[in-house]
Amino acid sequence: MISPDFKALTIEEQCYALGLPRSTYYYRPLEGESDRNLEIMRRIDHQYTEHPAMGARQMVDYLKGEGFHVGRKLVRRLMALMDIKAIYPQKSLSKGGWVKYRMPYLLRKLDITHPNHVWSTDISYVAMEHGFMYLYAIIDVYSRCIVGWGLYNTLDASNAIEVLERAIKAHGAPEIINSDQGCQYTSKEWLEACASHEIKVSMDGRARCLDNIWIERFWRTIKREYIYLNPEDNVAALRHGIAGFIDYYNNRRCHQGIGHKIPARVYAMAA
Repeated sequence: MISPDFKALTIEEQCYALGLPRSTYYYRPLEGESDRNLEIMRRIDHQYTEHPAMGARQMVDYLKGEGFHVGRKLVRRLMALMDIKAIYPQKSLSKGGWVKYRMPYLLRKLDITHPNHVWSTDISYVAMEHGFMYLYAIIDVYSRCIVGWGLYNTLDASNAIEVLERAIKAHGAPEIINSDQGCQYTSKEWLEACASHEIKVSMDGRARCLDNIWIERFWRTIKREYIYLNPEDNVAALRHGIAGFIDYYNNRRCHQGIGHKIPARVYAMAA
């Protein structure tokens, strides 16, 4: 469907015409990790979703109990590749480069009163049968409606910005957007993209998962109710399935956090 030999349009233009991110065209099953390591990563993802305080040492013990002969060095490397970090109090040490782009947490004691008041965004690892992708998403905190998402094979600030721009085009800009302190968000490009829409940037305190709890709960929901039950080996099929689940989540699934109402209806009625 997309051909590099078609000279009238570039690959980027062909993807745009078909409504596909470029990552769909460029995706190739991961060759750098063995099937065994991919299975270990799937087990880590399941366990971390239920117990996000588990670090590499505890994860090693868990995996050994599951019959895997692993060491801490391997588990730590795989967790880093998955962008998974244990949630526990840490020393606030300086990190070179990106620290100057770290922003304060703005949501403490804030009364969130309407749609587009606060958005929450994050990235999560998604296992496939022979590889993995990264799911970027943005949730409107007031309504719990997913206002933007994207599936990519890299962890880049440009992906986060693309998802943000699409969400703003569809729903308008929020007053505040909250994220963790990952390198995609503690970057000059992310802050400039937010500033161009006059969005205030808020970031979690280090190792404080509850500061961004709304999107964390969405990850748990989509993984339990869709991703773990429907392993895919095709990016297009995975993207189609995630789109279907998010449509269900927004438009048909009642949400306990908003009084058992439907997110899209709460978003539309109060917007």
